[in-house]
Amino acid sequence: MTHKEFLLETCALAGKVMLENGAEMYRVEDTMNRIAACKNEVGKTFVTQTVVLMGLEGTQQVQMETVSVRTINLGKVSAVNDLSRLLASDLIDIKELNHQLKELQRVMPPIELMLKTVCATLISASLMILLGGSWQDFIPTCLVGAGGYIAYLLSVNYLRLKYVDEFVGAFAMGILAFLMLKSGFGHSLDDMIIGSIMPLVPGVALTNTVRDLQEGHILSGISRGVEALIIALMIGAGIAVAFSVMR
Repeated sequence: MTHKEFLLETCALAGKVMLENGAEMYRVEDTMNRIAACKNEVGKTFVTQTVVLMGLEGTQQVQMETVSVRTINLGKVSAVNDLSRLLASDLIDIKELNHQLKELQRVMPPIELMLKTVCATLISASLMILLGGSWQDFIPTCLVGAGGYIAYLLSVNYLRLKYVDEFVGAFAMGILAFLMLKSGFGHSLDDMIIGSIMPLVPGVALTNTVRDLQEGHILSGISRGVEALIIALMIGAGIAVAFSVMR
């Protein structure tokens, strides 16, 4: 493999890792171009939701990476940025960067199921209070948020049907909120549901949509916006179905 081919592979791999973990399109392209610039090359990039293309000015070679799985792990995005800065400072070479990127891609997020559930639980109850809910519903909202998020994670791991996962999680939250209300443990159905669905709301996707549109990435901005809209609709559908079942 020639030097330019290895550089293309490294740039495309950096873009793929960032895109898989929730980075904005302009940030992905900027990082890839900066890595190329560190080796005195001018990068030519094209990035969509599912494809990363990297070329170099003056050559006909193009490296392509496909992205089939996307999640939110901003820690990995930050790690790629840090590695690119180390390369720019000559603290690592391109071979070490390539090796570190492959390791970073293989490493699973160090967040276990229990920790994710605890975080979702606290977020649900805290946002319920911030949105005007009562402290009487703090513990019930914790239970609803935890149960619904566990259902969501189980769907992600076993059903693996995009958008259906959010529906399953929202449906479970709706059922649990009704059970809390009917048992007398919970007091406000609306507050419990509004708080518990917050961990499922695609906030990062919506933020990236606005940023991509501002940077002129119309295609990716619109596609991410539609994806976020579908997720929001599936959350609403899950709650609506729970209402129809329990009432």
